[in-house]
Amino acid sequence: MFRTLLIANRGEIAVRIIRTARAMSLKTVAVYSDADRDAYHVAVADEAWHIGAAPAGESYLRGEAIIDAALRAGADAIHPGYGFLSENAAFAEACEKAGLVFVGPPAGAIRAMGLKDAAKALMEKAGVPVVPGYHGDNQEAAFLAEMAAKTGYPVLIKAVAGGGGKGMRKVEAPADFAGALAAAQREAMAAFGDGRVLIEKYVSSPRHVEIQVFADGQGHAVALHERDCSLQRRHQKVIEEAPAPGMPSGMRRAMGEAAVAAAKAVGYRGAGTVEFIADSSDGLRSDAFWFMEMNTRLQVEHPVTEAITGLDLVEWQLRVAAGEPLPLTQDQIPLDGHAVEVRLYAEDPQNSFLPSTGRLLRLRAPAHASGVRMDMGVREGDEVSMFYDPMIGKIIAHAPAREQAIGRLRHFLSAMEIAGPKTNLAFLAQVMGHDAFIAGEIDTGFIERHMDALVSRAGPDSGALALAGAVYRTLRGNELRAVQAETAEPHSPWSANDGWVLGGVRSGIAKFSCDGEPVSLELAPESGDSCAIGPDGEVRAVIGGTSLHAACVVRERGFILIHGGAAREFTPADPLDVDVAGDAGGGALKAPMPGKIIQVLAQAGAQVARGAPLIVMEAMKMEQTLLAVADGRIGSVTVVEGEQVGAGQALVLFEIP
Repeated sequence: MFRTLLIANRGEIAVRIIRTARAMSLKTVAVYSDADRDAYHVAVADEAWHIGAAPAGESYLRGEAIIDAALRAGADAIHPGYGFLSENAAFAEACEKAGLVFVGPPAGAIRAMGLKDAAKALMEKAGVPVVPGYHGDNQEAAFLAEMAAKTGYPVLIKAVAGGGGKGMRKVEAPADFAGALAAAQREAMAAFGDGRVLIEKYVSSPRHVEIQVFADGQGHAVALHERDCSLQRRHQKVIEEAPAPGMPSGMRRAMGEAAVAAAKAVGYRGAGTVEFIADSSDGLRSDAFWFMEMNTRLQVEHPVTEAITGLDLVEWQLRVAAGEPLPLTQDQIPLDGHAVEVRLYAEDPQNSFLPSTGRLLRLRAPAHASGVRMDMGVREGDEVSMFYDPMIGKIIAHAPAREQAIGRLRHFLSAMEIAGPKTNLAFLAQVMGHDAFIAGEIDTGFIERHMDALVSRAGPDSGALALAGAVYRTLRGNELRAVQAETAEPHSPWSANDGWVLGGVRSGIAKFSCDGEPVSLELAPESGDSCAIGPDGEVRAVIGGTSLHAACVVRERGFILIHGGAAREFTPADPLDVDVAGDAGGGALKAPMPGKIIQVLAQAGAQVARGAPLIVMEAMKMEQTLLAVADGRIGSVTVVEGEQVGAGQALVLFEIP
């Protein structure tokens, strides 16, 4: 076994690898960019080396800089994690050429499975069923449109390289194909440096089921059961579980055998995931699943497999990379209970899941939660950067039965406290409580189908509003006492700013903006009401005889109240704070987040209709198309392609009638 391990990654996967490496008495070396100088993974490693600027292309994707850091740190091996260089065959070869062990499969296996078109052809030869479609070399737009028509709509356009939903578009009709193809190719080129795509038949009622495989250097390979990753948004996984709900034992065996055959066909070594699409329109069947792709690395969702098998897959990776054989045979692989994982993202479900950035002002989890594991990449106070994937971390619940695991996770999520960037925390809790999810009625269209129920757009409930009023009065009272302590007349009514009146009960109406919506709070406490805010922001109040508990984060203006798993920002209304552009009848299209302008479609003087695409921007590894929110004439375009913009920056200005 080697002694020093460099982790060529960041965030929660780097922290996760460090945890196992330390348990195995290995020295750990982290790498970091300018943006990650104070990151969590840097803090927990034994040492850390700087490798470049904040953009991934200038740091985490610089293989030569990572190898140089490994050699200078005296590392024996490099673990690539997932993403970045984890499936880069040239990087794997460069590691071995430098005398470093690459904790992953051979470069030949990465190449064989790294391109989806070649992988499908290889799987066909190995007898593994593949999805109908086109995965050839001809990339002419007209020819691909012809192949899509031959395959039959709806179809999926998928990037040949990479994964994670990047460069993927569903196309319902021929008229939409050209635009979707151009967008997929552009996104694939930006993400993977390879704009080639393939065409696949879109399967109705699809279930995304994958098999965790492991192989050693002695020719042994095993399947560690399946994971269901069907709950997705924008083709990216959000919730995963193991084993798959409703999976017949015969299908589990057939799918496992196909996955092992796929691994052996490319001389695989280490951890890998063979992904299948299954048609669940008539229930899961052993004759209705097809190979999609193989990820030649550890997966984000590997903890659910660890939970049901009791195995540490990172330890397996390290031991296999050191030349050891697999510790278990196929018939020795355990299957214990059920596990569910959710991915906690900095994103806004109420705004099409757009990524969100900012400092995590509060990040607290329930203590002593039985059967729940957290793999986090950040801490309270850390910054969620625009440069990388917006995932904050993963939360995994394990229990003897599926419904118990779901219940544990729902309770845990509802008790978490997060404030700062927008997150999908409340959305995840809603999914855990949805009757259809609990019943196992899932496929890749689940989130879109149940969006209205999962993404509540209702304002804060009466309890949250009552708490907000109590918190506001308490904060204002604290301010008043601070002022009184410095004045000669601390009891003068002219110093009061809490709704004082001559006679009667002090009360008042405070006007706020709550998450962008106007809210009025009546400040008229009843006898027996109380509110106390602890030094750590814990709020305990009695309002109208009801005890309420929440957390509060005080801002420069207003506060964030975290109640029932939802964080809502209350900002006192300022009558002088007017959005001139928005109120002038013209307005501006503004950047919803920091990012880079990829394409400018708007032209000065053009008349556009509501919903017309105006700007394409890239942020946090995803491409977003910004649309006109109303009919109007464009006055000017204030940005150019390639420009970096900040959140709220005006991109397109409209003429004012």
